[in-house]
Amino acid sequence: MTKTQSSTKSTSTSLSVKRMPITMPTQEPMVPYRAPGSSYDQFIGLQSRQLRDRKLWIARYIDEEASNSIISSLLYLQSENDKEDIKLYLNIPGANLRPALAIYDAISELKADGVKIATTNIALCAGMGSLIAGAGTKGMRYSLPNARFLLQKTGMDQVFRGQATDIALEVRNVKKWNELMNEEISRVTGQSLERIDNDLKRDFYLSSEEAVRYGLIDEVLLPMPGKRTPPSDVVDLGSFQSGSEQKYQGESPSPTEQQQPGAPNQGMFSNGDDDDGPKIAKG
Repeated sequence: MTKTQSSTKSTSTSLSVKRMPITMPTQEPMVPYRAPGSSYDQFIGLQSRQLRDRKLWIARYIDEEASNSIISSLLYLQSENDKEDIKLYLNIPGANLRPALAIYDAISELKADGVKIATTNIALCAGMGSLIAGAGTKGMRYSLPNARFLLQKTGMDQVFRGQATDIALEVRNVKKWNELMNEEISRVTGQSLERIDNDLKRDFYLSSEEAVRYGLIDEVLLPMPGKRTPPSDVVDLGSFQSGSEQKYQGESPSPTEQQQPGAPNQGMFSNGDDDDGPKIAKG
């Protein structure tokens, strides 16, 4: 009788660990908001919260998708209240010609209906972004001190291929749109067409002060002298104090808020709020 001895081979598995870089969250920050007439707060996106304050941020390259979103937001704010101002904060690195002109036309239409639109360049307004910055209501076109403007002629949105006659038609069309853009810049700034055509032969950069002298904006927002003083040891919370405790959607009331049967009425303190401990500001 023959015995067969089987040998078991031990295998080892090595784990490779790759350290990923730490990145900032890409999702939109959420902030608490209490709707009018509601007794609780809910978390909404930061941009949506600012839109409720009639503040619209345009901080992206303007293409067809961005143009549709911006125009729909402007029309919504007009339908909500056509008497209050709309504030636009701009950081536009560039834009396609036709989508940017659609935003420019929408702003012009809102101004014709009596809506005042304030524009503020916070970093850079390049190309058609400079025209949008200057399209605001006269006297309400602002810029931060270190922001810059770039005026330049427009070109083709994409590479154009075809027969020589088709390319010539496209070049003629681009030249026509550049002439139209120069007319709009002249209307916004008050400069002559000859000067604008001469300035836009090359990329024409403007600082905030130069943009005011050029007529593109009206005012440079400078910090108040009092804001540059170092903070004191005692910090005044100011509006962070509130008379009622903040509650969120789905949160059950605390036991102190449920008054026991037969308990005496506490008058102004019947809502169960404690006067010791910090209060949270309502939105």
